[in-house]
Amino acid sequence: MTDPIKRTDNDLPFYQPAAGGIAARARAQAMPQYLSGLNPEQREAVETLEGPVLVLAGAGTGKTRVLTSRIAHILSTGRARPGEILSVTFTNKAAREMKLRLGQMLGQAVEGMPWLGTFHSIGGRILRYHAELVQLKSNFTVLDVDDQIRLLKQLLAADNIDDKRWPARMLAGLIDGWKNRGLTPAQVPAGEAAVFGNGRGGKLYAAYQERLKILNAADFGDLLLEGIRLFREHPDVLRQYQNRFKYILVDEYQDTNVAQYLWLRLLAQAPTIAKPDASFTSPHRGEVGLRSNPGEGAPSTSDSESPSPAPSLRDMATSPRRGEVTQAAPPATSAAPPKNICCVGDDDQSIYGWRGAEVDNILRFDHDFPGAKVIRLERNYRSTGHILAAASHLIAHNESRLGKTLRTEDVDGEKVTVTGSWDSEEEARAIGEEIEQLQRDGHKLNDIAILVRASFQMREFEDRFVTLGLPYRVIGGPRFYERAEIRDALAYLRVINSPADDLAFERIVNVPKRGLGDATVQLLHDHARKRKIPLSDAARAVVDTDELKPKARGSLRDLMLSFERWRGQREVKSHTELAEIVLDESGYTEMWQKDRSADAAGRLENLKELVRSMEEFENLQGFLEHISLVMDREGGVDEDAVSVMTLHSAKGLEFDSVFLPGWEEGLFPHQRALDDQGRAGLEEERRLAHVGITRARKRAKLYFATNRRIHGTWNTTLPSRFLDELPADNVEITESKGGSGWGGMSGYGPSRFDNVESFGSSYSTPGWQRAQAQRRGGNNGGQAGSGFNESQSPFGGSRSDAGFARRNPTTIEGELVAKSTGAASEFSLKDRVFHQKFGYGHVVKVDGNKLTIAFEKAGEKKVVDSFVERV
Repeated sequence: MTDPIKRTDNDLPFYQPAAGGIAARARAQAMPQYLSGLNPEQREAVETLEGPVLVLAGAGTGKTRVLTSRIAHILSTGRARPGEILSVTFTNKAAREMKLRLGQMLGQAVEGMPWLGTFHSIGGRILRYHAELVQLKSNFTVLDVDDQIRLLKQLLAADNIDDKRWPARMLAGLIDGWKNRGLTPAQVPAGEAAVFGNGRGGKLYAAYQERLKILNAADFGDLLLEGIRLFREHPDVLRQYQNRFKYILVDEYQDTNVAQYLWLRLLAQAPTIAKPDASFTSPHRGEVGLRSNPGEGAPSTSDSESPSPAPSLRDMATSPRRGEVTQAAPPATSAAPPKNICCVGDDDQSIYGWRGAEVDNILRFDHDFPGAKVIRLERNYRSTGHILAAASHLIAHNESRLGKTLRTEDVDGEKVTVTGSWDSEEEARAIGEEIEQLQRDGHKLNDIAILVRASFQMREFEDRFVTLGLPYRVIGGPRFYERAEIRDALAYLRVINSPADDLAFERIVNVPKRGLGDATVQLLHDHARKRKIPLSDAARAVVDTDELKPKARGSLRDLMLSFERWRGQREVKSHTELAEIVLDESGYTEMWQKDRSADAAGRLENLKELVRSMEEFENLQGFLEHISLVMDREGGVDEDAVSVMTLHSAKGLEFDSVFLPGWEEGLFPHQRALDDQGRAGLEEERRLAHVGITRARKRAKLYFATNRRIHGTWNTTLPSRFLDELPADNVEITESKGGSGWGGMSGYGPSRFDNVESFGSSYSTPGWQRAQAQRRGGNNGGQAGSGFNESQSPFGGSRSDAGFARRNPTTIEGELVAKSTGAASEFSLKDRVFHQKFGYGHVVKVDGNKLTIAFEKAGEKKVVDSFVERV
């Protein structure tokens, strides 16, 4: 037996209270309620209160609970009073949710938290307290976008700048971008100022800021930019807030832009006596700000007015960007430890780079705050095992990330499915049928979502759901036919179809602007009421009189002549051609082409999608009647309905079943992102794909189409490279249930997804049926490659009876090459043929049963010979 006096600690048995035992139960009772149920990583994030902390919270890992529990823990342990905590969120909705949860945890204590809100709401509050120090008064006005545009138009007119060539909206976008990067007018690089008004962009920015001061106004960007200037120019004010805030918490840190970073970084430093230097450059393409070198925790404190020579990018701890010149901060005069700051975010969910978000802010956190503790929340409480494995394997292909792997203790569940379809119409049909089946199986529509990469994709789903009678809602924006540009285009078509449609006429009489303002419209209304005639007839009458000024009379006369011409063309042109003519000749397309705002390109895509949607109808009247049915469908707020939204709008949401259509090269990843940002754009697109998959709790279903109408032209598309970055063990290939399938259109090379025999097909056009009927007769008996599914054959009976052999497994690869299959074709070079989708053309190449055809309208396409007829 060991002598008790000589016994060491190593001799003592390790003790841990038994799970469910008296000690464990008593300990749980003594634990604060807000700590109960937290996993070890979450609890560590809540209880680590000293020094800087970065919580890497993956999708569905409970980050909001960690944030609110951390605040509750700070208050409950007496570390700080409510007014000494700065808690910053990105949206008012997130701030309200946090206050609600804190209220449930702590009761009324949350009411004493005046510094819980968004960056801009808190920045605006600080600015009002010290408005005189930035040449404002405390009752300054915050301009909305319309007021901002109106003010900029006045400045452009005063400087004799043509607003049509240099739109005020474009200048507003530039100024907003500069402010998001923390740039004052004096700090805008000459090269960037030169992109507007022949080099006068910087001068106009300065004039705009000067005019705001005269008007005692600020715009949205000023709420942070002026706050940064306030802190830099008045270190006593900065020290006041540094002393006030004992704890700082930031949500969604990966989405911060440069201005938000600089504002936060100033507040997050311990108070110093020296004045912060505003002269050195941050590593964000010339922005001025407080960025530290690796190992420096305090901000720069130099009185020097001129920057020192810029070191190499290697000297900075940020991810290098091509062409950027950076400058290190001079050493601080006093080395004070950083404040107790906790930032919560996920570098894998940084998807807002297009609006200024800098993922580098989270990637370099440990360099900005030396000694920072990084806590990873990887236990997901939302999705099943296969979904998480697929998402984690996909995002692992990104190089710019801190790294984490989501895991779950839930079941593996259903595998992520990948389905190919012949075109986007079949894609919409297939998803519609899957949703109907889920509904028949008892699933709520509220738990189902369709997430698209581009808003123009929504139109086909909306039309399909109206046809099926499936309730749906569009989140994050209006439904397709309710968008302003679509309503405008439809108004033109409605006036052509029915000249007496006064509501439509009034909507577009001055769109685009023709000098026909409110006075002209009022005159037309007065004349129409007196004569009891439509506005169109009133317009035709007044153009021959002198009631209107010559310029307005000429514009109105031209418009009425255009409507007469378009009505005449209606008899000889197809309704789709007519729509294109109207949008072009009216100047409406040109109006959006000249618009330099961020959403102008999307509006043009929507207009092209509108014209595309008209092809399904026999004439203009039938199309407009369909639109009236779509617009008439209004669901209640509490209606059980499918959610349709873009991937960007889906962040923060979750659904049992998520459908992800359009996984094709050029659409997702989007070609614009690849062209503008290269690898950085590709990685953000991959993060967007990761976000989309992790919205799903039980089912994630990915779709791609072989043919899609993009910018008004049919294109043969390649499946997205992201599909080949998914793990094969967690993915299942399924057959399209959209009624036509794409398996018979082309055979692709081998792939690691060769675990299915075919994508089904039940293409029902007359040409297809005739071709398949001929094959059943033995013309091509035994030929592989049709991809037709026995159970879906429109001719009945078994496929084996028809002499068909099963095709090779269908594949999806990052790079697909159509390969020849089957016997030689009966078609010859230069044969004139007709294709049900692409129209007329002539054969330019024959490869087995594959034909390359130069179509008159669709361009050169490769098709299977059974889909064409000789003419």
